[in-house]
Amino acid sequence: MAGLRFTALQSRPMEFLDFTSVTLDEFQLLVPPFEAAFQARMAAWRMDGKPRTARRFTVYKNCPLPTPEDRLLFILVYLKTYALQVVQGRLFGMVQGKANQWIHVLLPALLAALRALGDAPARSLTALAQRLGGGGAGTRRHARRPPFAHDGTERRIVRPQDPAEQTDCYSGKKKDHTVKNVPSSTLCSSSSF
Repeated sequence: MAGLRFTALQSRPMEFLDFTSVTLDEFQLLVPPFEAAFQARMAAWRMDGKPRTARRFTVYKNCPLPTPEDRLLFILVYLKTYALQVVQGRLFGMVQGKANQWIHVLLPALLAALRALGDAPARSLTALAQRLGGGGAGTRRHARRPPFAHDGTERRIVRPQDPAEQTDCYSGKKKDHTVKNVPSSTLCSSSSF
């Protein structure tokens, strides 16, 4: 099975960006720490997830992901498209079982590489606030959230009492009007939550 390769995709930068969400320059910066993390993982673990006891990892002749660039491309395409493993495997010239193994090997390597670069995703609002320079673990509980953060609640829009505001905020139809994940400052000024 022939599959998608970095060498075939690198000559089309816009298509590469569509597949991975990173530019070729960003991709090239990520390859060395990603490969170092991958090799460190493979020094301790086998592809099937068991501890490595005998031979060290080597790229074999018919490996579906022979180069560091192909391995990074594989996991970035998976994260961007989040395709079924059978589709991801077919795209890169392997069966679903092998695609599953590669995903489970390459995801931790990518996360380790991103941590080494200081670009790992924040896993909490406190960690995000630290990365954005807005305090640390000692921040108050009611500290102001970043403008793009939301709490995921659905808020009912309260009908304003002033007739002039009613024409701006209320359509006149008899139904519940709700807004999801919109800060209250962007709703009608007399609304209360």
